[in-house]
Amino acid sequence: MSLQDVVPAGKKRIVGLGSALVDILIHESDSFLEKTGAAKGGMELVAEETIQAVLGRSKAERKIVPGGSACNTIIGVACLGGKGRFVGKCGQDEFGSLFVKGLKKNHVEPILFQSTSPTGRVLSIITQDAQRTMLTYLGASSETSPHEITSECFADSAIVHLEGYLLFNRDLMSTALQAAKKVGAAISLDLASFTVVEQSRDFLMRIVNDYVDILIANEDEAKAFTGFSNESRAISALSEKTKIAVLKIGKKGSFIADHGNIVKIEAQGAGAKVIDTTGAGDLWASGFLYGMVNGFSAEKCGQLASACGYEVCQVIGANIPEEGWQRIRSLMPE
Repeated sequence: MSLQDVVPAGKKRIVGLGSALVDILIHESDSFLEKTGAAKGGMELVAEETIQAVLGRSKAERKIVPGGSACNTIIGVACLGGKGRFVGKCGQDEFGSLFVKGLKKNHVEPILFQSTSPTGRVLSIITQDAQRTMLTYLGASSETSPHEITSECFADSAIVHLEGYLLFNRDLMSTALQAAKKVGAAISLDLASFTVVEQSRDFLMRIVNDYVDILIANEDEAKAFTGFSNESRAISALSEKTKIAVLKIGKKGSFIADHGNIVKIEAQGAGAKVIDTTGAGDLWASGFLYGMVNGFSAEKCGQLASACGYEVCQVIGANIPEEGWQRIRSLMPE
């Protein structure tokens, strides 16, 4: 058995379903962050007015790019040269137009349902230690309805990649899982946040057992899901629940369990300064899933994933510049 046994033969398209969000990134001080009342390094759902109020108090330069966890992953897949499609919902406004243009610029096929609500957005406040604190207004992105998700959304896909935030909408998640299985795609789930896992654990346990082929988690998420903080016990527990399991352990690298066979992947760029961790996990998934559909070994998938995660930490936001992609592509097998 190998990674490729999970992926349907002859297919390479990776489809992401998740929140269509625009990222607004600013660099600010710890004292500025404290005044917002947000917990450092966390994610808080807020009203649109809250984001505007915080921005009104900041004089920092703003960077605005398409975002959302699954979206970041699919853009990364396309930048690696893969076939990517993103499914979500946005508003009929300036941010919605920006989101669509961003996908097309990066050669991602958009399937975007429209809403009269404003396009969702995330204000990422990046402090000097490279931690990012997120204030999220979901807007139109939270309005994707189960009846809008059909098997046609996932047509001709090798992997359907779902972000863990969808666990807050159980009907939508269930419909997506069923539609993905109907077309024969492998299902990848990134657990997204330990708070998501804690609030959805029973439901999550059921869908992982019944549907998920590829489960991706960091240390905090794995602990919330398995109960284990020890790395070896956590990856072993994850591997018992799905065919392919990933445990990301930051600067220490990652573990990949391939049908129970566990390999350790060293982190790229050990000791290098981190500028911003926005999108690190999302881009890790880009490299890993791209490697899977292209027949790479577990070790090579992990190395490519690690390189993507490293490069995105060297820039502000989740968009790796072309020179970074060139370095990543140089690691691919001939």
